[in-house]
Amino acid sequence: IVDEAHRGYTLDKEMDEVELQFRDHQDYVSKYRKVLDYFDAVRIGLTATPALHTTEIFGPPVFTYSYREAVVDGYLVDHEPPYQFETVLKKEGITWAKGETVDVYDTVTGTISQEYLEDEVNIDVSQFNTKVITESFNRVIIRELTKYISPDDEGKTLIFAATDDHADLVVRLLKEEFEKLYGEVEDNVVMKITGSIKEPSGAIRRFKNEKYPTIVVTVDLLTTGVDVPAITNLVFLRRVRSRILYEQMLGRATRRCEEIQKDHFKIFDAVGIYESLKPYTSMKPVVTRPNISLTQLVEELEGLEKTEHLQYQKEQIIAKIQRKKRKWSDRQHQDFKVLSGGKTVDEFIDWVKSLQPDELPVQLKEYKPMFRYMDENRYRENKQYISKHEDQLIAVKRGYGNAEKPDDYLQSFGEFIRNNMNKIPALMIVCQRPTELTREELKKLLLELDQKGFSEKKLQAAWREAKNEDIAADIIAFIRQQALGDPLISHEERIKNAMKKIYQMKAWPPVQKKWLERIEKQLLQEYVLHPDPEKAFEYEPF
Repeated sequence: IVDEAHRGYTLDKEMDEVELQFRDHQDYVSKYRKVLDYFDAVRIGLTATPALHTTEIFGPPVFTYSYREAVVDGYLVDHEPPYQFETVLKKEGITWAKGETVDVYDTVTGTISQEYLEDEVNIDVSQFNTKVITESFNRVIIRELTKYISPDDEGKTLIFAATDDHADLVVRLLKEEFEKLYGEVEDNVVMKITGSIKEPSGAIRRFKNEKYPTIVVTVDLLTTGVDVPAITNLVFLRRVRSRILYEQMLGRATRRCEEIQKDHFKIFDAVGIYESLKPYTSMKPVVTRPNISLTQLVEELEGLEKTEHLQYQKEQIIAKIQRKKRKWSDRQHQDFKVLSGGKTVDEFIDWVKSLQPDELPVQLKEYKPMFRYMDENRYRENKQYISKHEDQLIAVKRGYGNAEKPDDYLQSFGEFIRNNMNKIPALMIVCQRPTELTREELKKLLLELDQKGFSEKKLQAAWREAKNEDIAADIIAFIRQQALGDPLISHEERIKNAMKKIYQMKAWPPVQKKWLERIEKQLLQEYVLHPDPEKAFEYEPF
C-alpha cells in the first residue's frame, strides 16, 4: 500500500546530464517500480490529489472518493460560498503616472529611497503585497474581516499572506483593529507561523491544541500536511496560481471538529482567487523546468545512494544558498543566524562544504525549518513600491468569480428542481413519495445537485443573505419548498415534529421509548434511514 502515490517521482525532461542520472522521470519510475515489482502482490496507490503521471505506474484509478462525496457522507464539512471583498484599489489597481516620484523599499538593504518614474506604472491586485506594499488595502480588508472573526471565537482562523514581511504587516493590522473593537487583547491571540520564527513546529502544536493563538498568519508553512480540525475560517490575501495547491489549502479546514460542533467553514477571498484559477481540465501537476526549492533538494538527499549524486546535490544546495544570500537584508541575515543555531550564512556554507557526501542526509535534516524559511521568501521582489493610495470598501459579495446574487442563486435552484422533476427519479420521490426515499437514492441526488453547484450550505447561506432569515433547513426542505411551496423549516424541527406525533400515539413502555429516542437521535444526524424497517436497522448504529 503506497500512500501519497502521486509523489513517487518528479517528471523532469530537460535537466542537465548529471541531474538526469537521479532526477529523470524514467529513472525515478524504475526505482519506484523496483520496490513495487519486487513483491508478487496487489499494489494499492492512495492519493488525495491525483496527478496525471500517477497512472503511469498504477494505471487508471479503480476507485475514486471525492471531497464532495465525503461531505455528503458526513466525513468532511462543506464550505459556504466565499466572501469576496471588493475595494476601490482591487477594482482599479494602483497607478503612478510618468514623471511621478515614488518611494521604493529595497528588500536587500532594508532601505527606502525615491525613484523617478520614466514610464507609467500599473499594478493590479495579483501583485499587491509582492510588487507593491499597500497598507491601506490591507487595513480596509482586515477592518472588514474583524466583523466576521473575533479573538474569542471557538473556531480558528488561518490567513495566507504573500511574503514573510506581509505576514508581519497583517499581524500588526489585526491587533490594531481588534484593539479598536475590543480594547486590549492578549498578545498571543494573533501569531505569525512561518519558517522565520523560532520553533515553528511548537507554534503549530499550540495552534492545534491550545486556546491561543486563535488566528494564525502563514505564507507556505501551513498550506499542506497540517491537521488542525478547529480551523473554521480561511482568508486569502495572496493569489494562488496552482489549483492543486489551492485545493490542499482548502483541505486545512475540511476536518470535522465535534468539540465546537463545526458543520461548515468559511472562505474570505480578498484578491480574486476564483477569477484567476485555471479550470481543472488545464491543471498541470508537472512542469518541464521546475524551480526546485532548497527544501526539496534537502529532502531528496535521503533517496540518494551514490557518492557522485550526493556530491552533486551538495553543490546544488550550496549554489542555491549563495544565490539567495545576495538578495538578503540585514534582518534576513539575523533570522538565518537564529535558525542555524548561531552560524552566519557564510559559516554555514563552509560547514556544508566540509561535510562528506554520506553525512549530508543526517546532518542537514535538522535544518529543514531554516530551509523552509529561505524558500518562503521566494515571492519577494528585490524592490517594492510603497503605495500611499487610500483604499475603501465597495462591497462584500457571496459567490464564485463574478459573485452571483443570493436571489439569483435561489431562483436558478428552483428552476433546476422544476425542470428536472421528471428526469431525476429521486427528485420525484422527495416531492411525491418521501416515505420511499432510501439512503442510496438520496446520496445520488445530493451528488447530482452538487455537480450543478447546489449544496445545503450554499442554499442556507443564500437564503440568509436574501431573506435576512437564518434557518438550518436541509436539502429536502429546500427541494420541497421550491417544488411544492412547503414552508421552509429546519431539519431538527421537522424530525422533532414527526417524533412528537409518535410519542403521543400511546404510552410507550420504557424499552420501546428508549428505542424511539435512539431513532430520533440518529434521524437528527442524517436525512433518512430506510423505508423498510428491517433494512434501516442493518446500518450503523443499529
